[in-house]
Amino acid sequence: MPAATGQSDQPHRSPRAAGVAGVVFAVLLAATIVAIRIVFPELPPAATTWHANAFGRAALRVALALLPFAGIAFLWFMAALRTYIGAQEDKFFATVFLGGGLLFVATLFELATVADSMLSIADMSPGGPPPQLWRYSHHFTFTLLSSYCMRMAAVFTLSTTTIGHRLHLFPRWLWGLGYLVGAILLVVVTRVPWSELAFPFWALAVSCRMLAARPAGGGT
Repeated sequence: MPAATGQSDQPHRSPRAAGVAGVVFAVLLAATIVAIRIVFPELPPAATTWHANAFGRAALRVALALLPFAGIAFLWFMAALRTYIGAQEDKFFATVFLGGGLLFVATLFELATVADSMLSIADMSPGGPPPQLWRYSHHFTFTLLSSYCMRMAAVFTLSTTTIGHRLHLFPRWLWGLGYLVGAILLVVVTRVPWSELAFPFWALAVSCRMLAARPAGGGT
């Protein structure tokens, strides 16, 4: 019984920390996705002229420099969510939640490495990188983003939503949004450009919900 009492206090101390970390993560990830979509357009006028947009390249460099902090914020977001859920979590979904989140961060960092390498090659090539190299890097970048990174995000979203729904931690609109976003990231994301933004939008919604929630017992 004492253990149960200790656990009942812990979940109420973490939502605000999770909310702040989630907001930071959502903003930084959304900025990175927008920068990648602008700098590496789907159908550029010419494969050798995409690098001419100096402002877009500078914005992407800033976004990539901030991306490690987005990963740190996401890990904090995961840890705080697990603390908020507490010992009530289903072990199966908790394992999927943890695995999906960690694979998402690993794939996100790999994506950042590829994009940064492409920018470095563009800086070293006065006339721009060869068309074959651009096509390869473009395909590699968006395959990592849509096929792998966002599908790991879908696993994380669906497992988190399922846990929140089963434990009555999320309201109906939030778990409905979670299942919708998870389906988009699994099925639609490779076909519809910019649909990757559904994930930071969901993370922002969860974070705002946590920030707005009042801790039990009249805490602040």
